Formats: sequence, structure tokens, C-alpha cells
Amino acid sequence: MEFFWYVVLMGILAVYVILDGYDFGAGIIHLFFAKTEKDKKAITNAIGPFWDANEVWLIAAGGVLFFAFPTLYASSFSGFYLPLMMILWLLIFRAIGLELRGQIHNPMWEAVWDKAFGIASLLLALFFGVALGNVVRGVNLGMVTNGVSTQEAHFFFLPLWNPTFSPQADQLGIIDWFTLFLGIVSVVALMIHGANWIIYKTNSEMNTKLREVVFKLNFVLMALVVISLSIWHKIEPQPFHNFLDNPLLCVFPLMCFAGMFGLLKVKTYQHDGAGFLFSSLFLLGGFASTAASIFPNVLPSTNNVNPSLTIYNVAADDYGLSIGVYWFAIALVLVITYFIIQYKVFSGKMDDVGYGEH
Repeated sequence: MEFFWYVVLMGILAVYVILDGYDFGAGIIHLFFAKTEKDKKAITNAIGPFWDANEVWLIAAGGVLFFAFPTLYASSFSGFYLPLMMILWLLIFRAIGLELRGQIHNPMWEAVWDKAFGIASLLLALFFGVALGNVVRGVNLGMVTNGVSTQEAHFFFLPLWNPTFSPQADQLGIIDWFTLFLGIVSVVALMIHGANWIIYKTNSEMNTKLREVVFKLNFVLMALVVISLSIWHKIEPQPFHNFLDNPLLCVFPLMCFAGMFGLLKVKTYQHDGAGFLFSSLFLLGGFASTAASIFPNVLPSTNNVNPSLTIYNVAADDYGLSIGVYWFAIALVLVITYFIIQYKVFSGKMDDVGYGEH
């Protein structure tokens, strides 16, 4: 049952990355490329009916984590307390930036909330990438100092950064050169994803420019991915051992690279949704590859005193996991039904669907 709930959790997180990822990306595009009021409205129209519903998947992931892997929930929410609070405030500012912008038609008012929406989206993309980097790198479980565990084996706490800014220091920080690099990869990837969503859902005058942006950023993304695979050896001596032991897992990195190569032809696709399909494929493949590379670990330990947290030593008891399947099935049917209706109602271009205007 542990493996089943692990797949469920990773599946929910993957859906969240793809769906809310295009919201973050659209916000970054809004920050850097929306120069006119018409451009700004096109972007908010494209994500307006969807962004709040997309965040349901993050809440669902938190619920599954709390229910199925309570030890991991307790450990990560205490250890990552500071960045989690920062992410919460950024989610709030992104939301109120969208909701309050159209309440008063004043240039200063609109400019403030435009910046709040764009900057919060940019920082959320960065912080979620940094968070993934922390999971890949691992943490100092038990707060080991001089070879002695000073806390319980599953407990840790991280400052924002350490004095050396190194991912291999004894006392780690949330932000170091490795996690920050993965944060930059996340920003570029979600920027591409958001641009593809805007192209897919609008007939904006920006679309031609955005295709060019996606095409150029894709080369940047390719370079960043190659570099990230290289520096991974600095963190994990055998980063690809799971793929060598089980070659079937190679389907995930193949999906990732297929998505990147598909984006090379973004300027020639006749269907506006093709670019979004390929950026979704990249995100899904990249996220699944990362999860597969550290499996069965869910939070590696950087010391030799306390073991890593795995899906087996952080899971709830079998009885609870079994009972939860029935409730999960009901919830899944309801959520899927809701999203099918929502995306059917708001299918097609969104240029004429105003959002946030009063």
C-alpha cells in the first residue's frame, strides 16, 4: 500500500506542476512581456477561470501527505517551516494581485497589483524549484553535529542559507548554489509553459512574440538541463543507479527530452495547443525522472548517522492506508468530474471572457 500511495502523491504533485505551473509561467510573462493593457488582459483572461481551481491539487497533495505519510509530513513541515511560510505569502499575493487589480481603475493601483502578481509568480516558480533541489540534495536529519545526532532521527531545520552557500556543508541551508540552480531551471521551464498556455488560449497580438520567446528559451532550458545533470554528480555519486537497475524507468527522461525537442518546432505548429502539450510532457517527464532517481527515498539524509526517510519508514499503518483507498476513489471521481466540466465550459480561446473587472 505504501507504493500505491506514493504513486498517488507523485501523480497529484505532477498534475499540480503542470496546471498551476502554467499560472506561474503566465505571471512571469505578464511581468516581463505584457506592455499594454490589452496584453495584460489577454494573460489574465487566459488563466482567470482556472488558477484557483488548479491550486486544489496542492491542497490535495498536502492531504495525502498528512494521511499516508504522517512522519514525512511532520518532518518536512517543521524543517521547511520558513520557506513554506514564504510560499504561503507568495500564493496570497499572487491571488490578491489578480483579484484586486480590477477593483479600482487607477494607474498606480493597477501597477502595484500587476507587480504583485508578476513578482509573486516569479518567486513561486523559483522557490518550488529550490524546494525540489532540497529534496534531491537531502537534509541533515537529526541535526547531526560532530557525528552526534542532537535531535530525533526524522527532525531537521534549515536556515535560508549557510555561510558557505554550499550544498555539501555540514550545516545546510535551503538556498545554495545547487538548489538555486534548480530554481532557475524551474523559472525558465514554467516561463515556457506559461507562454504556451497563453498561445493556446488566446489570439493575443503577443502570440507571435511568445513563440519566438519559447523557441529561444528552449535552448536555454536545454543547456540548463545538461548542466544540472552534470552537477548532480557533485551531490549524488550514483545519480542514475535506479535507471540502470530498472531500464523501464528510462521512459521518464525520454518524455522529458521529447518535450524539449518538440518545442524546437513551436513556431511551425498549426495547432496552438501543440507547444503546451510538449511543455507539459517536459514537466511531467522531468518531475517523474527526479522522483524515480531518489526512490524509495522521499527525503534523503546527508549524514551517516540517521537513515533517509523512505516511503516505508514514514508511512501510516496498513489498515489506515487500505481504508483510505475508498475515500480517495470517491474524491478522485468528484475532482475529475469537476475539472472535465470546467475545462469543457471554458474550452477554446478566452479573449472575450473578461476577468476581475468591476
